[in-house]
Amino acid sequence: MSTVKYAEDLTVGDVVELGEHTVTEAELLDFAGTWDPQDFHVDAEAAAKGAFGGLIASGLHSMSVLQRLSALGWYRHLSVICGRGVRDVRFWRPVRPDDTLTGTIRVDEIVLDDHGRGLVTTTSELRDAGGNVMLHAVMDLYVRRRPEPAIG
Repeated sequence: MSTVKYAEDLTVGDVVELGEHTVTEAELLDFAGTWDPQDFHVDAEAAAKGAFGGLIASGLHSMSVLQRLSALGWYRHLSVICGRGVRDVRFWRPVRPDDTLTGTIRVDEIVLDDHGRGLVTTTSELRDAGGNVMLHAVMDLYVRRRPEPAIG
């Protein structure tokens, strides 16, 4: 994708592969230590005795990985105005140190308005190396409509 895409350039059903990111233990601990310092995220000994049998990434960390992959893999190729909302977020499996996550976005709906924009609804997922869905989210973003040609 070398040219900027506008709302009219998108098609319902489009699927975009976002690339991958490996969550290292250092990254997991750093993120959780700053933003979600619960024992199962920051204390390996306590986490080993907990419900997940070891350290797991914060759900907010997983969402941040999805956002980074989305921004680098798709949003930077769109004429994005802003995000409108995130809903139906599901953390299906815990993300563990050294998990490599791949992301996808599917375009579900495009509603063009008279304000020069389109509301694009997408379903995003992160999967692990085994293909298991780790994170699922429905997101809405505003994308600019194609500029009208100048008259004259």
